[in-house]
Amino acid sequence: MKFQNDLIIRSANGEDIERYPVWLMRQAGRILPEYRAVRKKLSGFKELVKSPEFAAEVTIQPIDILNVDAAIIFSDILVVPEAMGLNYEMIEKKGPYFEKTIKSINDLSCVEKEFDIEDRLGYVSQAIKITKKELNSRVPLIGFAGAPWTIFCYMTEGEGSKTFSKARKILYTDPILAHELLDSITEVTIKYLKLQISSGVNIVQVFDSWAGILGKDQYVEFGLKYINKIADAITEVPLTIFAKGAYNSIREISAMNCNTIGVDWNMNINEVREIIGESKTIQGNLDPCVLYSSHSEIEKLTNKMLDSFKSKRHIVNLGHGVYPDMDPEKVKTFIKTVKNYEINY
Repeated sequence: MKFQNDLIIRSANGEDIERYPVWLMRQAGRILPEYRAVRKKLSGFKELVKSPEFAAEVTIQPIDILNVDAAIIFSDILVVPEAMGLNYEMIEKKGPYFEKTIKSINDLSCVEKEFDIEDRLGYVSQAIKITKKELNSRVPLIGFAGAPWTIFCYMTEGEGSKTFSKARKILYTDPILAHELLDSITEVTIKYLKLQISSGVNIVQVFDSWAGILGKDQYVEFGLKYINKIADAITEVPLTIFAKGAYNSIREISAMNCNTIGVDWNMNINEVREIIGESKTIQGNLDPCVLYSSHSEIEKLTNKMLDSFKSKRHIVNLGHGVYPDMDPEKVKTFIKTVKNYEINY
């Protein structure tokens, strides 16, 4: 497929680029007044996720308004546990909440892994198809899923947590339960990503938001083992792995069958580059809070980050997602600075 702008695909594949591509995690969301206007038409976040036409509309907004180099389908990582049988609510100003959680091996009877993925997650497939048609090959479309460990955290805790101690407790007290649940999540996630690919996404990203709460050995056993299964299964399009806080596991991640490694703002780009060499593209990693600065400071710090790059194999992003109260004009300054930067190698 030919795109008017295929920079992100070329960068992910290690091909030559004339400038660095840029997009933002959470670029489709509350920072945009246009997004908030769409939300007012619906009862809540979940209705938006499950309404393909509206999900497609907010997916495309950042392309038109922010001028980013890729769209990312508007959805949520928690559609996977919901499809597996654990319903969740999205509570305003609090976050996700699961009434039913997995506490013991007996609770696995509530979890399904053998079902028609199109039947339960077809609304995501439809949103992708509508988005692709409306984008009309302007830029690539990114699909995504949560990593098994992060999904495990929500399925066992039932909500967000500072420590995720209930989830981590299971790793020590019932590792058999942990592995069985993680394996089920992995199987469904692979099917879900393949559904997104068959529906038209051009890149997929796996988010492991809670990677950093585990020690190295535990993350290898209960995190990376399952991401690796996903990486081996997804061969149709470029794959990005973003394991927030997993600095000690960069070497292991770089050995996986992925194209791009996402790094958070606490990771040093050049140290990561030394570890992985030229075999992978790096994505990131400006501190999101830089976007609270003045326009001139944003430009200065963005250029400082860009000056530090030692390779063309880079997709520019923040070290995590944009925050809801950020000024869209500040976001535009970041994007414009990246687009005006001249690569000199």
